[in-house]
Amino acid sequence: MRILHTSDWHLGQHFMGKTRQAEHRAFIDWLVAQAVEQAADAVVVAGDIFDTGAPPSYARELYHRAILALRDAGVPLVVLGGNHDSVAVLDESRLLLAPLGTRVLPGAGARPDDQVLVLLRRDGAPGAVLCAVPFLRPRDLPLTSRPGQEAADKQRALQEAIRDHYAGLHRLARARADALGGLPIVATGHLTTVGASASESVREIYVGALEAFPTDAFPPADYIALGHIHRPQKVGGLEHIRYSGSPIPLGFDEARQQKEVLLADFGATALRSVTPLPVPCFQPLALLRGRLADLPGLLGAAAAAGTTGCPVWLDVEVATDDYLPDLQQRIARMAEGLPVEVLRVRRARGDAVAALSGAALETLDELGPLQVFDRRLAAESLDAPLQDRLRGLYREVLASLHDGERP
Repeated sequence: MRILHTSDWHLGQHFMGKTRQAEHRAFIDWLVAQAVEQAADAVVVAGDIFDTGAPPSYARELYHRAILALRDAGVPLVVLGGNHDSVAVLDESRLLLAPLGTRVLPGAGARPDDQVLVLLRRDGAPGAVLCAVPFLRPRDLPLTSRPGQEAADKQRALQEAIRDHYAGLHRLARARADALGGLPIVATGHLTTVGASASESVREIYVGALEAFPTDAFPPADYIALGHIHRPQKVGGLEHIRYSGSPIPLGFDEARQQKEVLLADFGATALRSVTPLPVPCFQPLALLRGRLADLPGLLGAAAAAGTTGCPVWLDVEVATDDYLPDLQQRIARMAEGLPVEVLRVRRARGDAVAALSGAALETLDELGPLQVFDRRLAAESLDAPLQDRLRGLYREVLASLHDGERP
């Protein structure tokens, strides 16, 4: 059994006024070609197929393009809902897509059996059993809240509820795998784990007040395919617990990352190997930092990755303590004739004024809801326990209002 593990496509992302449509289209074509070349039996997308709960029409078209292309290639697709995805949007086409070989799990359903899937090999024989766990919302878990309950108690209750959810599905999967002659078990997840290294473009998610799920709380599956963190990585150094990461850089801090899709190869009863498949760079990005005098050289070096038809997108941070009202015009003149496009220009202040100017340098596009709340807390004279209490309550509000849906 050979499974391609990917996640965090974020179709429809609006990136500083730029569409990612061409990059996503190129990635989908590449992915389908890899599925054929690697003789994959299935493709699993571990959450965040879309960037928002109300994706634009071209993002839906890309989604359907991927489904039809994989159907034509004879490769089944499993799509798990992520924290950016709307359960309702994914669910509306779930039954329609099933005959095309695509199984969609928008959210944790009422029946645990619905989250345990048998994956077939190309020859039609059962190859693995999948515990298909999407992003878990508070209403998906049997939680009870008591007045005055401490944040640490809520954290433990959440961890136990998620652990129990995985354990229950694993028991069902184990029974089904044994009944089929002893198949490997694969689990998915869309969450932050303890020790995972995130990038700035990852918007924090919380199930209630849960910040990170302990690695040892996962069930003993042969492979655990995770989504949400955009940087590809092993979790806790373990070969079988992996984030595939996003297929394209979703922020300038990801520009130097080698993006990957993971090929998990299974024997009759266990995982044999995990092979990273490097994703080509379809749109070069670069973050330039330096003094004004250094920028011509930095711009020239960055331009080497661009072409007239595909210029490099740039985020330029200028290290200077001088106020230059024409800074953007100066940089634009430096970039003339080069295959680059400057999307953002920022000033980096010296340490002496960093605390005063930092807020002015940030925009809401750069901050997540929790970061905005932290900035507001920092403006008040509150003791640490009260700040922690307010932060915990705010996270609960974020979780309950996450995608505007109600049970």
